[in-house]
Amino acid sequence: MRSALVFGGSGQIGMPVIARLLAHGWQVVAVSRTMQADRERLTWLHGDLRQVLGLPGQVDAIFSLGPLDHFSHWYERTAVVAPRVIAFGSTSIETKQDSGDADERDIVARLQAAEARIFAVSAQRLAAATVLRPTLVYGAARDRNLTLIARMALRAGFFVLPRGADGLRQPVHVEDLADATLAVTDADAAGGRSYALPGGETLAYARMVERTLASLRPPARLIQVPAPLFRAALAAAHAFGKLQGLGNAAVARMGEDLVFDAEPARRDFGYAPRGFHPSQEMFVI
Repeated sequence: MRSALVFGGSGQIGMPVIARLLAHGWQVVAVSRTMQADRERLTWLHGDLRQVLGLPGQVDAIFSLGPLDHFSHWYERTAVVAPRVIAFGSTSIETKQDSGDADERDIVARLQAAEARIFAVSAQRLAAATVLRPTLVYGAARDRNLTLIARMALRAGFFVLPRGADGLRQPVHVEDLADATLAVTDADAAGGRSYALPGGETLAYARMVERTLASLRPPARLIQVPAPLFRAALAAAHAFGKLQGLGNAAVARMGEDLVFDAEPARRDFGYAPRGFHPSQEMFVI
């Protein structure tokens, strides 16, 4: 029986990953900041990457499904032995390199440093590490993108976007990410590599939002307004402490193509994501 140590096990990707590990006969030790109930072959530890007691000394694989930079520092100092390490990063490492937002550039720097640290430490320990970079995640009603849009639209009956929000996107379902996580565990070719994990369909940002709104009950309406008007409204919202996570750099990216090649993941571990077919249950529990 193989054993796994899972960080971020109670998160939107963590839960389906654990379900797949258990279904395939793994013994799992999972870490969460919230109390969870143990069950057969699944032991929960209460803590996080800064402090957690009771970690096993050796496992067959370590899975990190939370912040990559925090995990990289934990991995650098841990004594837990594992021949296989799978960690989630972000495609932001590519899309925000030249951002006009200093905080976003800092995120890129931390992601780059974290990936380099993980690969360097794993090489020293003769372990195989893989970093998975998902695109825009949805499906568990816990993401900070489409789920927030859907919930705002349900309250208002509509959602507003600036005209020109036609940059291409590849939303990826959490279940497809969980499948990829398990598949890469046994893929020798994936050791020492990073992979983009886009969804199975490429569509314009506004079209992605429109499909999301159409999946709601009742459906909500998409309204597109001139970009200057949208930015003025956003500035007013910021002045009242609203929509702080939506900055000018994020608005500008709505018109940029953020498209990634899934072929390396398909070739090395059979990655096969679904198209974008949203339902209300993916955004509202």
